[in-house]
Amino acid sequence: MSKTQIQLTVNGESHDLLVEPRELLIHVLRETLDITGPHIGCETSHCGACTVDIDGASVKSCTRLAVQADGAQITTIEGIGTPDDLHVLQTSFREHHGLQCGFCTPGMITRAHRLLKENPNPTEEEVRFGMAGNLCRCTGYQNIVKSILAAAAEMNAAQEAAE
Repeated sequence: MSKTQIQLTVNGESHDLLVEPRELLIHVLRETLDITGPHIGCETSHCGACTVDIDGASVKSCTRLAVQADGAQITTIEGIGTPDDLHVLQTSFREHHGLQCGFCTPGMITRAHRLLKENPNPTEEEVRFGMAGNLCRCTGYQNIVKSILAAAAEMNAAQEAAE
């Protein structure tokens, strides 16, 4: 099968790649670029474990072809924070017990990151609605919502202090 040349910018780093036209973005991220934060869960876009941010929108990378992302700016959990410099969302998930097994956590945080960019001061109902496309089999969601609301409050306080 012939391959197609694409260019992706992932977590600020540019990549020129040859991909098969039928190759899914999640496989390119995980297998070609060794970016393993986004997980392969259901492979039908139901669970959200594979959520990444593409050009300012949350996208489930298990149902997006890599060629559809040609020229895109992509952010994964690895681009949101680092082990030495966690993003406030990552710290909040840890402090408020928003994770258990951790399988869904990269997709949850990536989606929450976009949600808070779109709505910096969401209500509990808006968080629940905004996160509805990401499933967790362990937590019951209460602490995930609590983590996101706490991160929003902390980010808003930091913004107000900076002004």
